[in-house]
Amino acid sequence: MVQDKDIQEVLFSEETLRCRVAELGAEITRDYQGKEPILASVLRGSYIFMADLARAIDLPVRVDFMSVSSYGKGTKSSGQVQITKDLSDEIEGKDLIVVEDILDSGNTLYYLLQVLQARHPASIRLCTLLDKPERRVKPITADYAGFTVPDAFVVGYGLDYAERYRNLPYIGILKPSVYGG
Repeated sequence: MVQDKDIQEVLFSEETLRCRVAELGAEITRDYQGKEPILASVLRGSYIFMADLARAIDLPVRVDFMSVSSYGKGTKSSGQVQITKDLSDEIEGKDLIVVEDILDSGNTLYYLLQVLQARHPASIRLCTLLDKPERRVKPITADYAGFTVPDAFVVGYGLDYAERYRNLPYIGILKPSVYGG
């Protein structure tokens, strides 16, 4: 792909992603037997991951979407969280799995999980494709995590920099020269 020249290193290949998402789907299937969880994708970064994850879960699932941001156009969290699109359906009494692309500082997800918990779901769990614990400033952990990643700017498989690179079929580290790092 044309964008490949901007990638310093591929962290997770398309095949590696496919296998790990299948494993996460199997874990969720096991944990939610007899239930019909709602998968709530945090847009935009998690849309590809959630689509693949939903297909890997062998249960009836519902899907919904939220858009929450603390990044703006930058590469680091601003710490100020804004909900720009809320869930369409009620979650009270429902089993909710929040699906996120990456958990790093935890600011956005900490805020989001507090907002969602106030709506009284039967349960709420967090599934993130990538976990970047070196950046964590809030006390939050994922119930389901695909991979731990280093403190580097990663793109691909839905993750972006300035709305680019989402369509890469793998996850890679973006060259610092691209974003001025």
